[in-house]
Amino acid sequence: MRNWVSLTGVRMTGVSMNGSRMKCVSLWVFVLGLSLLAQPLAAQVEPNGANLPSLPIGATDLLAISVYGAPELTRTVRVSSEGLIRLPMLSERIDVRGMMPSELEERLADALSREKILVDPAVTVTIAEYHSRPISVSGAVKMPLTFQAMGKTSLLEALTRAQGLSEDAGAEILVTRPGKAGEAAVTERIPRMKLIEAADPQWNVMLEGGEEIRVPQMGRVYVVGNVKRPGAFQVDAGGQTSVLKAVAMAEGLAPYAEKSAYIYRPLDGTRTEVTVALRKIMDRKSEDVAMAANDILYIPDNRSQRLTFSAIDRALGFAINTTSGAMILGFH
Repeated sequence: MRNWVSLTGVRMTGVSMNGSRMKCVSLWVFVLGLSLLAQPLAAQVEPNGANLPSLPIGATDLLAISVYGAPELTRTVRVSSEGLIRLPMLSERIDVRGMMPSELEERLADALSREKILVDPAVTVTIAEYHSRPISVSGAVKMPLTFQAMGKTSLLEALTRAQGLSEDAGAEILVTRPGKAGEAAVTERIPRMKLIEAADPQWNVMLEGGEEIRVPQMGRVYVVGNVKRPGAFQVDAGGQTSVLKAVAMAEGLAPYAEKSAYIYRPLDGTRTEVTVALRKIMDRKSEDVAMAANDILYIPDNRSQRLTFSAIDRALGFAINTTSGAMILGFH
């Protein structure tokens, strides 16, 4: 009998190495060889198993750094808020902002060689977690959220992640992009109708991370005073309504309504007063008057003294929200 040693170092015994047994051993050695060849490839898999796209590195990203043959240097490193990282034994921190992972690999290898820590080091850098590309979606959406952009993301994709617009979404979608170094942020106004109803690709802008998407609620007008159902009412998608429409939404005038009404309109932190010839408008003897979001239409009762704006404002402040979304005010 004859002893022989396998590639794994395990001693095996056999009578001969010919015939069918020889074929089995040859096949076994071939399979073992393939497994050994595959080991260097497996070592390149990211430590956390992530399969993230390679994008420029930003602040607070988590990097997986692997240095072949140097386990003391192989680790995950969080980029600081200033965009810096530090490895053990390197004398200086490295600014990694805007670098691609492959560029950082070369930079680390050069630093390790220059400081005589390793000779001809092999460095691999992958992104374990992105934290530098947040896109936030807030306002009139079904599920406000913040997520990390993995490559370019369209505005519609971002709104889909937020489960779409809510019923009280306004006429515009605001996309605020961070300014470049030393520059102010820039806000784009996206018409909701053109983006969603018309599906115009021109308005489906691309996002790269860092953007804030805000969907303002549909504007409201307030009708108070001598009407059947005072309250707050949504304006149409264009952001405007009119006195006649507002009175109709309040289910019409109550008895003893004055001939004139008043619109209180916000302007530069104060409210201006606009007198409206209500009776003439109702009789079609005068043109209807446009109302904008946040306007208050006050219709006095001719049996009592006209309320001041401060009293109206207090009444609105104590209004009670009903399940229908309208507001029940404390006076008629």
